[in-house]
Amino acid sequence: MSASPLQDFDELIQAADPRRRAKAVRQIGRLFLDGAPHFKPAHVALFDNVLTVLSPSVEIAARVDLAELLAPLGNAPPTVIGQLVRDAEIRVAAPLLRLSPVIDEATLVEVARGMGQDHLRAIAERDQVTEPVTEIIVRRGDRAVVRSVAANQTARFSQTGYSGLIKRAQSDGVLAITVGQRESLPDAVLTELLESSVDLVRRRLFDSASSARKAAIAQAMVAISRETATTPPALDFSQAQADILALHRSGGLNKDALLRFANHRKYEQVVALLSAISALPLATVDKVVSDARRDSLLVLARALGLDWQAARALLALRSPSRGALSAADLETARTNFEHLSQSTAQRVMKFWKDRPPV
Repeated sequence: MSASPLQDFDELIQAADPRRRAKAVRQIGRLFLDGAPHFKPAHVALFDNVLTVLSPSVEIAARVDLAELLAPLGNAPPTVIGQLVRDAEIRVAAPLLRLSPVIDEATLVEVARGMGQDHLRAIAERDQVTEPVTEIIVRRGDRAVVRSVAANQTARFSQTGYSGLIKRAQSDGVLAITVGQRESLPDAVLTELLESSVDLVRRRLFDSASSARKAAIAQAMVAISRETATTPPALDFSQAQADILALHRSGGLNKDALLRFANHRKYEQVVALLSAISALPLATVDKVVSDARRDSLLVLARALGLDWQAARALLALRSPSRGALSAADLETARTNFEHLSQSTAQRVMKFWKDRPPV
């Protein structure tokens, strides 16, 4: 120790030259790295005291180098780690957030609550992310961050965390597939995920799943199909079909007729009209329009070339049985509708002709 940069510590504290301080921080960091396997708690505390004073006042590059040196060490100086992991500069904090075993759950919760998306992304890539931390990530993270933590097989999720993932997966097919690929996913959560996903996502999830997961998906789909099959049809579409046939003969089978039926809450006529212009079976269209998953209806509307005005009228047709859509839900639906390509929607509709949605 006597020959190390530590002997000049008092002089370094008074030094005004930032380059000299940065050099000292790097030297002390490397010295700790070299001796870490042999250091006792007193040694670690000495390094901690020195680096805690020096590191806040050095340039970003020196703090980055120090963070990268200390990140993998199980006995890294805890106080300076606490400083660096809370650094607003992501290049400093990221190596520690991803790797450091010294950081406890309380610190991760604090950082996840208070810092930005880059810090959340680094935490999401960490090994063994605990439930309280993933709950915050799912709630605060953007789309890329949530996808990242869902793909982390060592991350653990509480029921609240899984519920948040399911809710966000309703408008993010990639996330739905990622969540469905988790080997530790409880069967009840898998069933809920499949129930809230459109058929295209279900098919891609099944195709990309492991053999064991495919079996679980198939079992869940059978259960969903049985539940659907136990619900007898309660509507008589005979009059509605006659009305649509008359419209067709008079040349009035168009968007205006659809909007008129929807605005007057003529459910049977809306379903019969959509069935006529899509060539889908009446029962299939009835399922799509009445389904709790709004995305199915948006897919059908986009596939038929309808605009947002018509899609919104169709969504409103469903509202009495499910409660009116909030402004936020409507905006989410509009965004999903506008981002959905017609070619993709038409592929899903073609898939429905061979395999009706459940």
